[in-house]
Amino acid sequence: MSRISRLSVIVAGLIAVTACNDRAPAPTGLSLSASRSGVPFSVGLASPAWQTTEANLVAQAGFTPVVAVRAYSLMGVAQYLAVQQAEAANGGTDVADGGRSRQELDRGAVAGASAAVLTYLFPSQAQALEDMVDAQANAGPGGLHPAFARGEGAGRAVGAQIVARAQTDGSTRPFTGTIPTGPGFWISNTTPPTVAGGPLPGVTPWFLTSASQFRPGPPPAFGSTAFLAALAEIRSISDTRTADQIGIATFWAQNAGTPTTAAYWIQIASEGISQHGLSEREATHVYALLTATMFDAQVGCWDAKETYWFIRPWQADPLITVVATVGKPNHPSYPSGHSCLSASAASVLSSFFPAQRDELTAMVTEAGLSRMYGGIHYRFDIEAGQTLGRNVARFTMAADASGNSVLTPH
Repeated sequence: MSRISRLSVIVAGLIAVTACNDRAPAPTGLSLSASRSGVPFSVGLASPAWQTTEANLVAQAGFTPVVAVRAYSLMGVAQYLAVQQAEAANGGTDVADGGRSRQELDRGAVAGASAAVLTYLFPSQAQALEDMVDAQANAGPGGLHPAFARGEGAGRAVGAQIVARAQTDGSTRPFTGTIPTGPGFWISNTTPPTVAGGPLPGVTPWFLTSASQFRPGPPPAFGSTAFLAALAEIRSISDTRTADQIGIATFWAQNAGTPTTAAYWIQIASEGISQHGLSEREATHVYALLTATMFDAQVGCWDAKETYWFIRPWQADPLITVVATVGKPNHPSYPSGHSCLSASAASVLSSFFPAQRDELTAMVTEAGLSRMYGGIHYRFDIEAGQTLGRNVARFTMAADASGNSVLTPH
């Protein structure tokens, strides 16, 4: 179907769219029953391919991990809202052709929303993104795919709404706070002092009521017995670091120039989606809740970092070495961003895929240890980050389960 032919159907679609306990609540709208079984349309889901595309673009553009988490959340939320809007605007499920129309509708919604968001994030890739939409529109047997085009129209409308939100979410505001100086305070890597991710505490979250909602208590006082013991542990690791520890630190580094840590957890989600044969709507639900939760955990993490401004281990003891592939992050130590993000991600994925809970928990543990092995975090940074991430995830999953959240079309 040509772009001109599809546009006429898109216009119609646009008109329709605009007319705390340990056991987290289960996300809404997910059934692991065979949601695609018996559908005579073998093209498959569109959303995982768009997630892979975004990960590649993030790496190519050299996005920092902080910037990347926001980017992933924008597309993740847009995809899920687009599928819901498209289905609502087109009368829900169409089973007259074995479910193919619904599958095409959902694929189109994902494609339209993804292209709109990614064009905003990577404007130089606009043509390549449109080519990807065209390829998905013409996939599968037969000629015209009007359901895909209707879904695409709905998706582009939702994508435009997410872009409008992104343009006013505060992420581009300059940091205007004061970086304190003195014993026990973190020291910026730059002159004049800057802090990576500085505006984050003021950025609009997806679910949280405030950046400080789950702020942890303070770290051990600088110079205290507890602090000195934690510092000595990192010094011991630094002095005796093994090849295995260096390998773990390097694997989890995920710095600019890679898809970043968030994409690692998104890939775990994609594997679960494939293994369980989820539908497009179910898959986009996983991606949306996962990425929005990771973003909110990051917002909460930076609120704590910019509250306590705690010194990094190598700054407290100059004899501590840092693994070169990890580098020296230009933001405070407490809590660990890797642990905030990873614990939140594993909590969400464990709710969707409970059989993997132990495996996911082990990954969170390794992600935390990797930062100690790298010489850039104390153990209490890791523990506070994991607690914050899990608290954020419990909150986001409860909001999602209520059926009236940012992931619910309004």
